[in-house]
Amino acid sequence: MSSPTPTFVLVHGAFANSFSFAPLQAELALRGHRSLAVDLPGHGFGATFPEAYQAPQDPAALATAPGALKGVTLADNVAHLVSVLERAKEHGPVVVVAHSRGGVTLTAAANARPDLIDQMVYVSAWAPVELDAAAYNAEPEMASFDASVLIGAAAANPADVGLLRCNFRTASPETLAGLKHAFMADGTDDEFRAFLNTFQPDENLDAGGPEDRAQAETWGTIPRAYIRLSEDVSMPPAMQDRLIREGDALTPDNPYVVHTLTSSHLRWLVHPAPAADLLAELAAA
Repeated sequence: MSSPTPTFVLVHGAFANSFSFAPLQAELALRGHRSLAVDLPGHGFGATFPEAYQAPQDPAALATAPGALKGVTLADNVAHLVSVLERAKEHGPVVVVAHSRGGVTLTAAANARPDLIDQMVYVSAWAPVELDAAAYNAEPEMASFDASVLIGAAAANPADVGLLRCNFRTASPETLAGLKHAFMADGTDDEFRAFLNTFQPDENLDAGGPEDRAQAETWGTIPRAYIRLSEDVSMPPAMQDRLIREGDALTPDNPYVVHTLTSSHLRWLVHPAPAADLLAELAAA
């Protein structure tokens, strides 16, 4: 039997997995809301953690070790998310919440199956409209983000392994400081390292193409909200605002409902009560 109470379906970003949503799910449950966190293909317990990634690390072996995400595409992510949404929809309305790169998967899924989604919520997430998702990184709104921090964490040549690989278990003080500044400058060192240890080393290469940009006749028919993260360094508010403007220009009769949380890219997941209050408010509306 279906319920009028929505199910929150949570979609993680790059190098992440369903585990990072556990504190948020606890807060949602305490507010009477059911939720499920998706592991996209090759994530969570489907992730590859090469032996060379363990201590003591073997950088040379890590640079060539095969990974399950080789060949995984955005279409694979979308197919998996759609299969989850089909089952969740059997029980009532569905609110999909996407963070960071998870927004690319949400956008493509909404293009393909808008009938499965009652509301979309982007949290500092990519919602490509005018450009392919990866192309936004070269735009002026991203100029304040120093991407060299990710280059410093790189553990393999993507051309060699067919995926993106980072060493989040690095002991380099410079790399750790750069990652903390980029993703959780407003958290404690312990919070940052704890979150970093939930990351997996691999991510797939495919971020989609022109056909995966938001489409007015499908994506644009779904009520949507954007939660800005005001202290986000890795996805600056200027870029978040641009994506909001582009989406609103695409479907001016169905604009984003916009809210702002005072948070870096990751802290809202470590201290999720404000986000849970906001999601509950959006679901009620």
